[in-house]
Amino acid sequence: ISIPSNIAEGSERKTIPDFQRFINIAQGSAGELRTQIYISRELNIFSDLDAKELIQELKSISKMLQSLHSSLKKL
Repeated sequence: ISIPSNIAEGSERKTIPDFQRFINIAQGSAGELRTQIYISRELNIFSDLDAKELIQELKSISKMLQSLHSSLKKL
């Protein structure tokens, strides 16, 4: 919930630096979620396969967020 919420909040800000700040926060949230997945896997809440798939998705999302942040720098 935190990742898309921060993107949405940032997009409503009036300046590009504010939007970039919220993209950074969303990236941090992706890192937090990856950590929670690692812990859940260790506690056998997620299977290794499920955890691996989720972590790959989050890595992809992090790359997209980084690309968005970089694109905003060019504006």
